[in-house]
Amino acid sequence: MAQDPRLALAQFTAALERHLEASSAKRDPEDAAVDAAFFQLEDAFLSYQEALDEAFGENLPFDLPEEE
Repeated sequence: MAQDPRLALAQFTAALERHLEASSAKRDPEDAAVDAAFFQLEDAFLSYQEALDEAFGENLPFDLPEEE
């Protein structure tokens, strides 16, 4: 079961902010904090997308690229 869309949106927004903070503070191109923030952002995006779909039958105007 998907979560409440407002909660999912708040988590998605927070994940965007964490990713920005990690990106702006990185000292190494392979910074583990940026990688962690990236995957948290990906998870939050998917949760928000699922919550919108289940609650309202709506989708976001973009998708994540398929992994090869």
